[in-house]
Parts: sequence; C-alpha cells; structure tokens
Amino acid sequence: MANRGTLFIISAPSGAGKTTLYKMALEGVDHLSPSVSYTTRPKRGTEIEGVDYCFVSKEDFDTMIADNEFIEWAEVHGNKYGTPKKGIHEKLDKGEDILFDIDVQGARNLKAQFPDAVLIFVLPPSFDILKERLNSRNTNETDDINVRMDNALQEVKAVKDFDYLIINNFLTKALKDLEAIIVAQRAKVNANSFDFDKFISY
Repeated sequence: MANRGTLFIISAPSGAGKTTLYKMALEGVDHLSPSVSYTTRPKRGTEIEGVDYCFVSKEDFDTMIADNEFIEWAEVHGNKYGTPKKGIHEKLDKGEDILFDIDVQGARNLKAQFPDAVLIFVLPPSFDILKERLNSRNTNETDDINVRMDNALQEVKAVKDFDYLIINNFLTKALKDLEAIIVAQRAKVNANSFDFDKFISY
C-alpha cells in the first residue's frame, strides 16, 4: 500500500515570486500534482483557464460556497480564492503529493484540516525589492499596489506559523531550496513508514 501523499503549500506576499517557483517545481519535481484554485479575479496576461486558475464569476463562486465545494476559501485583495475539494483526498490516498500556491489565509485553513501539510513561505531579500517587483508589473494599478503592500506587511508576520522560509533573491537558488524541502520531506515520510520486518525478511 502506498504511503499517503503530502500537501506542500507555498505562500507569500504578492511579488515574492511564489507562482513562478510553483510552476517550475511542478515541471522539475517528479510525482507532484498541481492544485488549481478557483478565483473571481480577472485573468492576467498569458494565464490559462484551468491551468493557472479556474476563473469564475462572483455569483458562481458564491454558489460553490453554498454547495460546500471548497476545502477552504478566502477573500484577498477584494477577490475570492478557493481550493476545491474534488480530487484532493483521492490523490492523497493514492500516495500523490500535491503542491499548492495559495495566500496566507488559505494556508492556515488547509493546515487546520491537514495537520501534516508542509507550509513554505517565500520572501524577497527586502521589502524595498518587493515594492520594486510590484511596480514592475504592468497588471497592477497604483491603488492595487498600495493595497498589496499594506497587506504584505501583515502577511509577513505569518512566517512564524510556517515550517520553512525561502528567500527568493536568485530564482535558481530559491528553486533548489524548494526542491530540497520536498525531497527531504519525502525521505522523512518514508523513514517513518519503514517496514523493518519486511526489510529483514529478505
């Protein structure tokens, strides 16, 4: 019987680079499944429906809440984001690991329901660099940037609740750190479930 899978949850203030790390990890780490959230915010740039997010209207999102279709959901920067229940438990029972790219509120909600989930916080080297990254985005208006900077100050305080911290100064180094966390956690799970009696029977 396969070991139960693990939830790996990446959170960060906007502009820290968590979504880029998330996508690169999915491409580079074997046996890692994505979790695609639902959101009411508009699609940005090259985002793909069903890959980056499932984009729905506020009315449809509220209907999904009423129908209890989310493991967790939260309102962030004026938009709603939710993690669908469908498929999560089935993947875990099959031993599949799942990678999440969600906000701090969502990470806390998932941790409450899945105590073994691994929480990974991503930060840039400094708050000034975070602001520079937000300013460089063509998708963010000035008012939106100010809201995100204010929220970032509060979100950074959540780092104490996380298991790991990655400083995203150089993307290649940050990706190696993320991959190392996943590999180490898998080794830890395998060690805890090691069947000694089966081992010595050979």
